Amino acid sequence: GRVGMAAGQDKRASAILGTIGLGFGFTEIGTITPEPQPGNEQPRLWRIPERKAFRNRMGFNNDGADVVAERLRHLRKTRRGRAAVVGVNIGKNKWVSAEDAPKDYATCATKLARWADYLVINVSSPNTPGLRDLQAVDSLREIVRATRQAADLAAGRHVPILVKIAPDLANADIDDVAQMVQEEDLDGVVATNTTIAHDYGEGGVSGVPVLDRAVEVVSRLRAALGKDYLIIGVGGIFSVDDAHRMINAGADLLEILTSFIYNGPFFPSRLNRALAHTAG
Repeated sequence: GRVGMAAGQDKRASAILGTIGLGFGFTEIGTITPEPQPGNEQPRLWRIPERKAFRNRMGFNNDGADVVAERLRHLRKTRRGRAAVVGVNIGKNKWVSAEDAPKDYATCATKLARWADYLVINVSSPNTPGLRDLQAVDSLREIVRATRQAADLAAGRHVPILVKIAPDLANADIDDVAQMVQEEDLDGVVATNTTIAHDYGEGGVSGVPVLDRAVEVVSRLRAALGKDYLIIGVGGIFSVDDAHRMINAGADLLEILTSFIYNGPFFPSRLNRALAHTAG
């Protein structure tokens, strides 16, 4: 199926087979950081039901790369585990400076790439101070190079690497990211993360409020990248029509999370079946 689970639901790599069993075509775990961290203080997740949205300020709560790598190693020992398509979303620890960020991403790649079908460089969460500043191309380029070198060395193969960007980037910055993706031979882009363009308080908003801008970003990326790069469209996909909007804008694959919560556990299988039927 073209529809996978977006990063943010399974931050511990403990629900992969259950997620796939619900009808997702693939799953993206994380965000995973080199060292464990508890995330921001609670409460840190709120529903906004009148807008079919969530606000979150989770803060990369996860068990750390070593623990997650061991869980993935056990997963890949089984037939079902080897068949599951698993992306790993990686980030830096909260206390690590921007200057040292490439080392954190490289550490994650070294420990996790062997078990991943693809890696996603997350520089777009609004819940780690200063992280979004790393979307600037000069900073991002160093992270990309460190991640690529570490991933391929650790896995002994080419590991697809994508970068996840925010919907709040200016169009010129999106064009710069697209150019960098081509220059550094990345495999694609995940568009988009949550938005900070809201009045609900700290954190990022996901769901329906993100859809229009996410479609715009995907369309702009496709125009800049051409057909040879993978684009995963994510943000506010609540219906088959929404999915077609994203695909028609240029997305190869889709990810959902907020709509999975609002629409229920059978939504991913319904959506994947509908898209397979219309594709046929």
